[in-house]
Amino acid sequence: MPLTVPPTMTAIAIPRPGGPEALVPETRAVPVPGEKEILVKVAAAGVNRPDVLQREGSYPPPKGASDIPGLEVAGTVVALGPAVTRWALGERVTALVAGGGYAEFAVVPEETALPVPKGLSTVEAAAIPETFFTVWSNVFDRAGLKPGEVFLVHGGTSGIGTTAIQLAKSFGATVIATAGSAEKCAACRDLGADLAIDYRAQDFVQEVKTFTQGRGANVILDMVGGDYIEKNHEAAAVEGRIVQIAFLRGAKVEVNFTRLMLKRLVHTGSTLRAREVPFKAAIAASLREKVWPLIEAGAVKIPVDSTFPLAAAADAHRRMETSAHVGKIVLTVADSD
Repeated sequence: MPLTVPPTMTAIAIPRPGGPEALVPETRAVPVPGEKEILVKVAAAGVNRPDVLQREGSYPPPKGASDIPGLEVAGTVVALGPAVTRWALGERVTALVAGGGYAEFAVVPEETALPVPKGLSTVEAAAIPETFFTVWSNVFDRAGLKPGEVFLVHGGTSGIGTTAIQLAKSFGATVIATAGSAEKCAACRDLGADLAIDYRAQDFVQEVKTFTQGRGANVILDMVGGDYIEKNHEAAAVEGRIVQIAFLRGAKVEVNFTRLMLKRLVHTGSTLRAREVPFKAAIAASLREKVWPLIEAGAVKIPVDSTFPLAAAADAHRRMETSAHVGKIVLTVADSD
């Protein structure tokens, strides 16, 4: 039975860059799915750091993407593009999008949608795609983390951090995380970190060296940048791999690259949003095969820090900017289980 789709919807727009107050509810036309796209009635949408950067005017959407913020949604399929083969009307999905998540409806390439894992609420499902796609692509595909290696992630209680700790541990790594308080360090250990370092009270380089008996970390996932760039080189093991995914402390720094040469380090980086659909589809396939069973078995949790209604997106951004959250912040868009 066809599902009724209204002509208009409420979405969160950014009429002009600025603080959280720049997020304004607007009435928009409901998007129409393309050939291989599905239309999702959004029940919940995840909030991520790139949304904050877009709101501030420093991370515009890629060409062809919606100007509405939001990179991940969960909800129900309510319309299908003419060439869609993977989904049926009424199915519950969670999906990665290049934009458009902060809205009542969103179009999604059928290849970047995944079924809501069994046993998860829609809110939990909405907290998965952006962080899990990012961590899988960078830690496992790009950096090639192997069982038995030492993995260091900064920002251990962020959405990326909570995901990285659990996935690295699930696939056999020894996990070190940094966080900004004793309470956050305890949360990292609860998620599986073998060592949690309070970067406000401890020197993470020295703590990593002590813990590894001088060997250092084989893989480092960093979103801090700034002075952490050189510190990561010092904390890395010989032939270590460092993956840069953001620069919360700045991208322009003076770095002595001698350690990179002497240790034969690889310092790489990536962004996900603008990558082509086939690239994201390959990550989705890997997650479905290797990670979904862990989520459904309860071995990997989806920590949700807080939820806010769509109209209160500004409050959700204020919460994120405090950096007090542990896990994901989620917007509730419609009735969700």
